Amino acid sequence: MPSALLYERLAERLRNQIQRGVLRAGERLPSLRRLGSEQRVSLATAVEAYMHLEREGLIEARPRSGYYVRSPAAPVPRGLATVRSSRTPQPIRNPALLGVLDVLGRKDVLPLHAATPSLALLPAAALVAATTRALRREPNAALGYAVPQGLAELRLHIARRYAQSGVYVDPDEVIITAGAMEAISLSLRTVTSPGDVVLLETPTYYGLLQAVAALGLRVIEVPNRAGLGIDAAQVVALFERHAVRAAVLVPNFNNPSGSLTGDADKRALVAACIAHDVVLIEDDLYGELGYSGERPAPLRRFAEGQAGRGGVITCSSFSKMLAPGLRVGWILGSRWTAELLRAKCFSTVATATLPQLAIADYLSRHDFDRALRRLRRELATNAQRYRAAIVRHWPDGTRVSEPAGGMALWLELPQPAQGQALFEAALAAGIGTLPGHLFSNRGDYEHHLRLSCGLPWSVEIEQALRRLGQLVHAQAA
Repeated sequence: MPSALLYERLAERLRNQIQRGVLRAGERLPSLRRLGSEQRVSLATAVEAYMHLEREGLIEARPRSGYYVRSPAAPVPRGLATVRSSRTPQPIRNPALLGVLDVLGRKDVLPLHAATPSLALLPAAALVAATTRALRREPNAALGYAVPQGLAELRLHIARRYAQSGVYVDPDEVIITAGAMEAISLSLRTVTSPGDVVLLETPTYYGLLQAVAALGLRVIEVPNRAGLGIDAAQVVALFERHAVRAAVLVPNFNNPSGSLTGDADKRALVAACIAHDVVLIEDDLYGELGYSGERPAPLRRFAEGQAGRGGVITCSSFSKMLAPGLRVGWILGSRWTAELLRAKCFSTVATATLPQLAIADYLSRHDFDRALRRLRRELATNAQRYRAAIVRHWPDGTRVSEPAGGMALWLELPQPAQGQALFEAALAAGIGTLPGHLFSNRGDYEHHLRLSCGLPWSVEIEQALRRLGQLVHAQAA
């Protein structure tokens, strides 16, 4: 019998016992080894069964103690506030964007502000071995310049990866970059001129706002709805009122809300951009990190076969999936490939060779999908545990997102608590957070906060979330 069926059946038996009250709230469950012995299943099957129930919210793991049946928690209020779209294009005017680097460089805080997975969740040892092999086998190549477009072997791996999700990509249109932010900046620089109007979501990743500001562009914002993603109808309405040159969108697990835009809205977004001659730049950084295990469609899939001057440029990176510090990203340039490559040559010339060799070696030797499955499970479990701790320790009226993927939690604080004040108080307590007003051009979301759930659950995380809850209580009082 396949292992998947075994763990599902075992989880179903335990679920029934919890629902009937045989296993009561707060009761300690058998250890993994004891469960495996009693049920005559392997340790791996017992682990999968407990993780399955944990993701459902029925049980919880307590560090150094074991697994327990969870007490029914008060539901976290949904319906996070949605800010209306901006009516007129505006330059970037949020002064907080200039100061965000201060906290990013801090090494003396618990990094709940950084939307980056812990190295403990990534195949670090395998990548170290791959880097060592690359230096040993090809020292001259590893220490020299790569061609500006990037190593052919790595570009082929990326094209094959998209083929698995039903998207055709020619390896010759893949351009390797220094992470996703260089990919997005190059794309904006190639298709826009200073003063052009760019459509962004609200809330959106502050780095996109910084990239737009650096190029002297103006912004118009469209809401990303909690749990629903980008409102395509509002995008069409904005296109009809304003001459928009480009749209930079994160439909797959928006940062900070974690929302996933549905296929119908994605199709409508692509059609609207083509109809209005808007270049669509997709930030697909979190596309592989869906908690369901299914890879949602990139926007490019809905542009195939459609004629028009608009189109899709796809940007992404290995930073959230393999190693943040290697800084290897890419652009799928579509019909702009030659212009994008010229822009790359005129700026950074080429991406570092050694990281490209190491990742290509890793992808050739290892099961990348297996590593991604583990990472997705861990992130989904972390998000659930973090949310449960917020329910336990934060005051009534706190609202928190239910992300479908990625590693960000978006919180709305009970008024009068403010994100900036909580950010400052948390820093003084040695905890990194990011205030909500960073994620909007106009400085909206002053009562919001973003937390990362990329760190594995631990006593330290539990204590930090409890401390943050105390700080919110103090402000709300």
